[in-house]
Amino acid sequence: MASSSPYSGGVAEEQQSYEQARDELADVVKRLEAGGLTLEESLSLWERGEKLAGVCEEWLEGARARLAAAMAERADKPTDANAPF
Repeated sequence: MASSSPYSGGVAEEQQSYEQARDELADVVKRLEAGGLTLEESLSLWERGEKLAGVCEEWLEGARARLAAAMAERADKPTDANAPF
């Protein structure tokens, strides 16, 4: 039996930008906090929220890795004595 989600719409996790996942996660949290949902609806939203949190974490980890790589690359380059920074 297929379970219907109380939260339809939204983009598949693998296609979402960080901002899309974050905004949808915020909406899921608001709906859970508002209450008035059945147990099944609450569980479905909770599961969606967990997936969205994972998407956000992946984006943030990727951003941290890119930043670390950029900083390491910059640290490896000799500096120009005349450069302002």
